[in-house]
Amino acid sequence: MILGLIVILAVLLLVLGFEMFLVLALPALAYKGAFYPNIPDLVVVQKILGGVDHTTLLAIPFFVFAANLMGSGQIARQLVSVVKALLGHTRGGMGHVVVGGSMAFGSVSGSAPATVAAMARMAYPELRRSGYSDRFSLGLIVSSAETALLIPPSITMIIYGWMTGTSIARLFAGGLAVGLVLGLAFALYVNFVARRDGIARAERADWPTRLRTIWAAKWAIGMPVIILGGIYSGTFTATEAAAISVVYAILVEVVILRSLTLRGLFEVTEQSAINTCIIFVLLAMGGLVSYFVTLAQVPGAIIGFLDAMDAGWIGFLLVVNVCFLIAGMFIDPNSALLILVPPLYPVAAALGIDPVHFGLIVTLNIGLGMITPPFGLDIFVASSTLRKPVATIIAGVWPFLAVNLIVLLLITYVPQISLFIPRLIFG
Repeated sequence: MILGLIVILAVLLLVLGFEMFLVLALPALAYKGAFYPNIPDLVVVQKILGGVDHTTLLAIPFFVFAANLMGSGQIARQLVSVVKALLGHTRGGMGHVVVGGSMAFGSVSGSAPATVAAMARMAYPELRRSGYSDRFSLGLIVSSAETALLIPPSITMIIYGWMTGTSIARLFAGGLAVGLVLGLAFALYVNFVARRDGIARAERADWPTRLRTIWAAKWAIGMPVIILGGIYSGTFTATEAAAISVVYAILVEVVILRSLTLRGLFEVTEQSAINTCIIFVLLAMGGLVSYFVTLAQVPGAIIGFLDAMDAGWIGFLLVVNVCFLIAGMFIDPNSALLILVPPLYPVAAALGIDPVHFGLIVTLNIGLGMITPPFGLDIFVASSTLRKPVATIIAGVWPFLAVNLIVLLLITYVPQISLFIPRLIFG
């Protein structure tokens, strides 16, 4: 009875529009008061602080800062210009540029919302001039940004790695393969639409033009080379790579390209601090929720249920996908991660599911949730950036959701896709 009331409290807080940290914190405190009143309040404080007291999480503010620097400066634009020079002449032209550009920006930002904002400003007008419909253009921009969560570095993978103790370098390596598969799936759909709608090919850039474009973007290209090369070679950790990316971005944008003034740098720093605070408040509350999930032995109850149903790992992963799909419709991605991973990860480990494979299933689901109506975060980012009605963007997203679900099933039940590159690099 009391547990039911606590669940109702959480739902009411969510429906009434309370801040997400309160939706996490108040039911957790109510659960503590109802079932564990003897636990000292100091323990609650320790669990909240413990939710953010980890050096791995230092990568998050650095990558957020670097992403905002590149989106406000020239690095993002130069990366897209390289992709356009290489892919602009193909069937679907600008559509492929958006997919490839999102993957390129994702390789230096790790943030889907930042990718949506950057690509919307740069690519939307050109998509419309190329002959794509308004709905398709908006849906493509919003959906392609999902690859930024998979192509390393990825803030979502960093949080998952911290929560589960999984190697972030292995997650990044697996995310590279999954991101390429998702990007290829989007490219195939773009090609289908381009043929169906008779989208004309752009003029092919000759190799001297391509080489000049690549040379002009040498500083932008250096960013993913340094980050990914350093991590995979073992030269530095993901956290160190994040710090280096900030120093590199400031050096390139402020000193070399002079695309950001000191005032602009201050504004980017201020916005990055706000973004980081939002994430870390949720992580702190997530530490408290995770503690009570463990005390309540929720993972054991799930394992018992699966044993009774004789579902096995196949049925469990189906349940995981359904849970994340539903959660993605109503709550922000970081909250879904913090609520669902603590009870589900121990079950996955008990069933023998590789933590890297499970992490990539979770990450792909988080990305899917960011474009799932009615409350997909990236939908609202695109709406505010381009001043387009949310309903129009949602109409354009539906076909890409179908493509996403097909890829999700493929990644879920063919673990070799997620594990091939990590095993190749790390053994």
